[in-house]
Amino acid sequence: MAFMLKDMVKKEWRLASGHRLCPGCPAPTLVKLALMAIDYDVVVANATGCLEVSTTIYPYSAWKVPWIHNAFENAAATISGVEAAYKALKKKGKINRDIKFIAFGGDGGTYDIGIQALSGAIERGHDFLYILYDNEGYMNTGNQRSGATPTGANTTTVPVGKKSLGKLRVKKNITEIIAGHGRVYVAQASISHWQDFMNKVKKGVEYEGPAFINALSPCVRFWRVRSDQAMEVAKLGVETNYWPLYEVVDGVYKINYKPRKPKPLEEFLKIQGRFSHLFKREGGKELIEESQMEVNRRWERLLKLEEATKQS
Repeated sequence: MAFMLKDMVKKEWRLASGHRLCPGCPAPTLVKLALMAIDYDVVVANATGCLEVSTTIYPYSAWKVPWIHNAFENAAATISGVEAAYKALKKKGKINRDIKFIAFGGDGGTYDIGIQALSGAIERGHDFLYILYDNEGYMNTGNQRSGATPTGANTTTVPVGKKSLGKLRVKKNITEIIAGHGRVYVAQASISHWQDFMNKVKKGVEYEGPAFINALSPCVRFWRVRSDQAMEVAKLGVETNYWPLYEVVDGVYKINYKPRKPKPLEEFLKIQGRFSHLFKREGGKELIEESQMEVNRRWERLLKLEEATKQS
């Protein structure tokens, strides 16, 4: 399936302009593209975070679809409840049209605080799509580290200092955690590859059961990049294999894009101010090398999984 720009310009934006998200933030673009990819009525649940706070400053809302705000931890529980109510009403004949159910959450409401509700909703088999806009930290509250924060990043809760090079733990692999549930559509996408992202959204809403998309969404404010660099840095994430584009359908892996000549990870790191200390401080070079090895390890594992499940 292919989405053409000439067709997209005819579609209504279901997220209005005039919201308060930062200049250059890709999160609203992700939402607009996702809703353009869906040819159904939708109901959206939105976990607390940058997207929720900045699109619904009272008494205004940028959302042109039915929208529910909930706490950090329960976006998946909320949308699964709405989906269950819809099924009951449809069975009784009180609703006679198809509606899709979407949840949006940042990594704070997904990797850590909201993972229990998300895991439960997937295990129960609710028919919904959860889209994670992954900006790799608790950005809404000031760049605290989260399970999504990569090794070496400078954050307010693990700051760089005389004896610190930032966060030392590796980034949690939430995509693989969700794939491990089974009977779920799972995909990893990037704002830099918009057609791939929209294709995955369409597949996700058509899948009968739970679906999950993890989309790389750079935070220009706390990644310390210019407001016009979100797409560039997201593309570098893909081209360095830091952020592979792939999908898992009922346990079967498919890599959607394989760079012909992957760039070194430091090209992705050096453009971001949150990693600038690694290029200046003692021990920084070694940490970059360790991170490169982790990227290589995860990529090789992904290749093996694709080959193994293809043959099964």
